[in-house]
Amino acid sequence: DSRLRVIHRDLKVSNILLDEKMNPKISDFGLARMFQGTQYQDNTRRVVGTLGYMSPEYAWAGLFSEKSDIYSFGVLMLEIISGKRISRFIFGDGNKGLLAYAWESWCETGGMNVLDIDLSDSCNASEVARCVQIGLLCAQHEAVDRPNTLQVLSMITSTTDLPTPKQPIFAVHNPNVESMSQSKSKDRISVNQLTQSAVQGR
Repeated sequence: DSRLRVIHRDLKVSNILLDEKMNPKISDFGLARMFQGTQYQDNTRRVVGTLGYMSPEYAWAGLFSEKSDIYSFGVLMLEIISGKRISRFIFGDGNKGLLAYAWESWCETGGMNVLDIDLSDSCNASEVARCVQIGLLCAQHEAVDRPNTLQVLSMITSTTDLPTPKQPIFAVHNPNVESMSQSKSKDRISVNQLTQSAVQGR
């Protein structure tokens, strides 16, 4: 296979632009890497990107692959459904982040609690549940548990049964540490500034 595969490494809301027909276009390929042939992952000592969208294996070990972008896409899906950015989402007394709240909501109500209130009257509950489930599958902690790009496309465009996502493990960062986008910041983030926590579904 001689096709080039592009790994964006900084997929987030601000890097998705809309054209005049409201079609989404991915922008800012400054951090992107290209894979050729049978290569499927690489690693780097210089971890750059934006906290909240970075997959655990990339944030902690510098490993990146197609599955890294899939993780970011899962976060994006949940942001679109909720109408809130992951960096600003805090729910309840336990200060739950977006992934934690989406997981609990999916377990308890099929994900309807995550839905942006402005969309609640115009959405089908089963479609919302499916989209939340896809978002959670994409944002699985282990790369091997995430679908690939073609599988995600099939999930979105079909009505076939979906796998059951595992309970995510959530990466939480020090709020005093700024986001690291190469185009907007020169700061670096150490793995010592990240911690892990798990949230139990009810």
